[in-house]
Amino acid sequence: METRYIREFYDHFDEDGRLASRHGSVEFLTTMHYIHRYLRPGAKVLEIGAGTGRYSHALAREGCRVDAVELVEHNIEIFRQNTLPGEAVTVTRGNALDLTGFESDSYDVVLLLGPLYHLYTPADKRRALEEAIRVIRPGGVVFAAYVISDGCLLDEGFRHQNIDVGQYLREGLLDPETFAAFSQPKDLFELVRKEDVDALMAPFPVTRLHYVAADGCALLLREELDRMDDEQFRLFMRYHLATCERPDLLGVTSHALDIFRK
Repeated sequence: METRYIREFYDHFDEDGRLASRHGSVEFLTTMHYIHRYLRPGAKVLEIGAGTGRYSHALAREGCRVDAVELVEHNIEIFRQNTLPGEAVTVTRGNALDLTGFESDSYDVVLLLGPLYHLYTPADKRRALEEAIRVIRPGGVVFAAYVISDGCLLDEGFRHQNIDVGQYLREGLLDPETFAAFSQPKDLFELVRKEDVDALMAPFPVTRLHYVAADGCALLLREELDRMDDEQFRLFMRYHLATCERPDLLGVTSHALDIFRK
């Protein structure tokens, strides 16, 4: 697992701001919507790759007991700065591939919302999933997030032109026939499709509960969403939550959420 590029990126990236913007909040609100479907009062939660703690703090303030693991020291500093007195939350430095400090079968909910963005080999991805499944209790629910290649290509490539699609093709970062993405650690984000997630999950003895287009077309519509008033945005969220599991829309998203039970 290569960590240098991750640390360099998050030392200068405003993760709090990303989820707090109106268009960025779609992913956060959608993930919380599904977490609440399986959360019981006083639940014990582990967040692996907690970033600056947006989810950990939100759940702790709802009465959950939250333990968090984060790789990047800069994020841990912000996490601690954002912790309120009396919050039932802890944060330790570590990574998703080694959770030996956490007991097996001990959590009601496990969040794996960032690490799979930055793991590039099947062995590392399986190891992160194995560890998440090990620490969740039987009947507990794991939330695993992925970066989806087609949503990113549509948004960053064709819509906002922050990347040169033709150059990516010439450099072998995109398959010339299928436009599937190939990533390396220096690219920072591993871009996948649902079939890749399905293949990765196939060996695990778990039950999928939901597969969700976590932000749907929100990044494609970032300017439009940011201009919406509260009423329009609430209507958009109603639409999004009504359609984010439709099979014909699952690829049109920048982030996907795989929710499964042990």
